[in-house]
Amino acid sequence: MNADFDSDVLILDGGLATELEKRGYDISGPLWSARLLLDAPDAIEQLHYDYFAAGSQCVTSASYQASYGGFASIDMTPEETTLLLQRSVALAGSARDRFETDELRDSNDSRADRKRRYVAASVGPYGATLHDGSEYHGNYGLSVGELRAFHGPRFSVLTESGADLLACETIPSFDEASALLDLLGNHGEKGAWLTFTSPDGVHTSHGEPLVDCARAADGVANVIGVGVNCVHPRVVLTAIRELSRGTGKPIVVYPNTGEQWDADSRQWRGSPSGSRLADLAPAWVDAGARLIGGCCRTGPDDIAALARALHGQV
Repeated sequence: MNADFDSDVLILDGGLATELEKRGYDISGPLWSARLLLDAPDAIEQLHYDYFAAGSQCVTSASYQASYGGFASIDMTPEETTLLLQRSVALAGSARDRFETDELRDSNDSRADRKRRYVAASVGPYGATLHDGSEYHGNYGLSVGELRAFHGPRFSVLTESGADLLACETIPSFDEASALLDLLGNHGEKGAWLTFTSPDGVHTSHGEPLVDCARAADGVANVIGVGVNCVHPRVVLTAIRELSRGTGKPIVVYPNTGEQWDADSRQWRGSPSGSRLADLAPAWVDAGARLIGGCCRTGPDDIAALARALHGQV
C-alpha cells in the first residue's frame, strides 16, 4: 500500500455489521456478520460498493468475525472456511471493480479521477469470535503464544487473499498486539494497520499504555499505521496524541457513534455522541490522523459527509 500519508488523508469506510443489520439482515447469531458470507454475499458486496460511492478510498472485508472455530460450530470444514475467508476479500474487490467501472462510464472522460482505492482484509480480535464483548476488555486468559496460534491460520489465508493490506482491528490488549506483530514479522510482504480499543485514549481496554503499543508496532517495518477503532469519539484526540508519542507511522482512527455494546442483552446502549465524524475529523487531521473513517453504527451517509469535509467530495 503506497499512499503519501504525509500529505493525504485516506477516507476509510464505516460500520459493516451494524449497517447490514440496519438494512434488515439478521446478524444475531454467534457468527455475527460473517454468517452473511454464506447467506447474503450480495448484500455485503453492495454495502462495499455504497461505501466507495460515498467517498471511501479503502473498505474492510467481512472477515472480522470469521474464524475456523466459528464456522466449525456450524459444521463447516476448514477447507470451506478458507473459501469463505477468500470470498470476503473477493466481495470487496468486486465492489471496487464495479464502482470504478461505473465511475469511468459515468464520467464520459477517459481521464476521470482514477485515485487508487484499497481493500483491507479485516483481522478481528480473538474476543470477536467469543461473541461476548470481550474485545472491549481483553481478559482472555491466553498467552501470547496461544493467541498467535489462534490467529495464524486465518492470518495466512488473508495475507494471500489478494487484499492490499490487513486491518488488525479492535485489539484490546498489548498481548494480542504482540501476537499479531509476531505474525506480521513472518509475513513481511503484506502491510497492515493495528488499531486498539480504548476507554480513555490513553490505555488499551486491558489497561496497557497506548504509547507502549505504538512503540512496539513502530519497530515492525510492514506496519503502515497505528490507531484506535470502535472507541467513543471523545477519546480520539487524546489517543492520537498518545500514539504519536510512540510512533512516526500514520495514525488511524475510526470511532463508533459513542454508544456501547452490551453483550449480555445483545444490544447497543447509550446515546450517540451528538457530534458527526465530519465535524470532528478536521481536528483529528490537525492532530496527526491520516486514515479516518467510522466503525459501529456509522454508515455511508456519515462517510459521505466525512469525504465532503476532508476532500470536498460531493
